[in-house]
Amino acid sequence: MQLKEKFPGIFVKGREIYTENLVKGFRYSDEKIIKIKGVEYREFNPFRSKLAAAVAKGFEHLPFPEKRDWIMLYLGAAHGYTVSYVSDILCNGFIYAVEFSDRCFKELLPVCKERKNIAPIFADARKPEEYSWIEEVHALYVDIAQPDATEIAMRNADEFLKQNGILFLAIKTRSIDVTQKPKKICQAEVEKLSQAGWKILEWRMLDPFEKDHGFIIAKK
Repeated sequence: MQLKEKFPGIFVKGREIYTENLVKGFRYSDEKIIKIKGVEYREFNPFRSKLAAAVAKGFEHLPFPEKRDWIMLYLGAAHGYTVSYVSDILCNGFIYAVEFSDRCFKELLPVCKERKNIAPIFADARKPEEYSWIEEVHALYVDIAQPDATEIAMRNADEFLKQNGILFLAIKTRSIDVTQKPKKICQAEVEKLSQAGWKILEWRMLDPFEKDHGFIIAKK
């Protein structure tokens, strides 16, 4: 079996998506693991992750660095599924994983215990002062079900994101407005970022993998 490295740290074979397992033997749940020349790769499910869905939808701009050494602030780490794959991708970097749900945070902790490049932070993404001690970051990943998710992302970017840093922003359109068409809602969020001076690298809706969700990649 041959895998093609589509983006730094992200591999594909046909429609299947993989990351190289940073922690040998680690499984988040029941994902398929394959071994090629002694190296483990975990299958990354686009129906469970918006980042994987972006790959499956044919995004051309997932600007992870070749050295895979970014420092990232991840807002909305939830149970830890996607952040465990980001841990693989940024194998030489570090991730500050913020989550505010008690239940999700408890499930996130075992993932972080296994993966030494993730620091769990129990905090509210609306209040970046609660984690003001973290360093500046190269990238900000935001996946929160809030009507003002874009504003929360921009506020955190103002506090922590380096100049020319990258924003990965998941838009849960039904958290913003249940009456308008999802694509129109996402277009409005893209326009907010543009008017605030962000350079939009790419955006798309994620159907059928993530229904009524959009994904935006922008540069500060």
